[in-house]
Amino acid sequence: MKLSKKKLRSLILKEVREQTLTDYQRDPYIFGKVNNPYDEIELYTKQQMREADPAKGTGKKPKGSGRRLYTDENPKDTVSVKFRTASDIRKTLSKKSFKSKSHQRQSQIINLIHQRVRAAYKNAKDPDTKKRLKKSLEYAEKRKEASKRKTKRMRKK
Repeated sequence: MKLSKKKLRSLILKEVREQTLTDYQRDPYIFGKVNNPYDEIELYTKQQMREADPAKGTGKKPKGSGRRLYTDENPKDTVSVKFRTASDIRKTLSKKSFKSKSHQRQSQIINLIHQRVRAAYKNAKDPDTKKRLKKSLEYAEKRKEASKRKTKRMRKK
């Protein structure tokens, strides 16, 4: 979408006026307190990114996303995950912190475990490690399939 400079400037000014701050606090570049080193398009995108930032978390935020990567925006929702052996996965999936989550969240956690075990298995060099991870992977796949079946059952209702 291509905007003319006049249209873009009016959009920026309209958005800035809707805020409750003084003009200078809203954007010192637009209101002349500071020489404007940016053109209007850069100002508009910077303002949009500032507004889209999540309240918590630090780290990289993909363009157009309200979420950040590599951070825990809701630490109360955390489940510590172990996937070294099949019994570690069983213990993780039988924790109270896991079982108290919604089915959707449980499915996400099961998928995460499956992906990590699959990557670890693929990259393992030692035959003993590979054997242990193969058992873990088989168990993770079994749980993932069970979760898929439950999802289908829930959607039928």
